[in-house]
Amino acid sequence: MDDLVITVNNIEEWQTLNDTNSLGQVFRRAQSILVGGGKVVLERVQPSGEHYKFDEFTSLEDLEAYKKNVYKYVKED
Repeated sequence: MDDLVITVNNIEEWQTLNDTNSLGQVFRRAQSILVGGGKVVLERVQPSGEHYKFDEFTSLEDLEAYKKNVYKYVKED
């Protein structure tokens, strides 16, 4: 079973750019990982280059709540 690490810095950039294609891809991959029994880990890369893991999802419900929060900040066309 694989795990997926999502770099939140990328999520924030895609939110700013309204890049729903990239967001959709990462959330589809995350859903696939969870269905397969893996986990999804959120991390932030600090300006120093240090990787800071701060959250972990093991259920589709948790992922869906995070996804809803992410899309809340994406502008609709």
